[in-house]
Parts: sequence; C-alpha cells; structure tokens
Amino acid sequence: MAATDWRAELMNRIRALIEEADPEIVEEAKWVKPTNPAGVPAWSHDGLICTGETYKDKVKITFFNGAALDDPRQLFNASLDAGTRRAIDIVEGDHLDEKAFMAIIRHAVELKVGRTSATRRR
Repeated sequence: MAATDWRAELMNRIRALIEEADPEIVEEAKWVKPTNPAGVPAWSHDGLICTGETYKDKVKITFFNGAALDDPRQLFNASLDAGTRRAIDIVEGDHLDEKAFMAIIRHAVELKVGRTSATRRR
C-alpha cells in the first residue's frame, strides 16, 4: 500500500527535485510483484541512477553508483559499507538539503551519460 502521509509528500518533493535536476530523466516502476503491486520508483538516464522506497519509518533513496559520487554535504547516511551503492535515509522531521541532493543527481547522470558515450564511441 502506498504511503499517504509525510512519506508520500516527501517522495513527491524528491520526484520534483530529480526532474528539475535532469529534465531528461525517466521514472518507471521496477520490481513489481504481488507484495508490492506499485513496484519501486526507479529513475534512469542512460542507465539506472537511483530508486526511492518508503518504509514505515523512513524514505530511502538509493544510488546505484553512489560510492563514485561527490557528497561534500554528506547526505549519504546508509549503505555506506556497500561496494558501489549509497543511500540517503530520511526520517520524519529531517531536512533534505535540496541543492546538495540535486548536485548528486546531476553528478550521477553525468557519470552514466559519460560511460554510455564512451561505450558508443568504441
């Protein structure tokens, strides 16, 4: 069941920030299954960039190549020991530094587009 409280409001704001950071980004539902019929929102631009999930106590934004991204404002606070991915967990009442978040989105897209362009040139 989809969240209809602060988590839904936050996910809507995150969607808007992602689209503002990269107007060409595509959102689609991934990993649709009977226990999660709406699937997981996933954003891609020449490959998967991040996913957004709502949990009982938080919203989690997971970046597939987060370990390679600049994070000077230290937004990443979850999955820090993972090999390549990093996540941002946001609990009720937390403040998301929107400017820093959009910078992370832009950097993630730059990495994906750059890798795809290099592959195409070969």
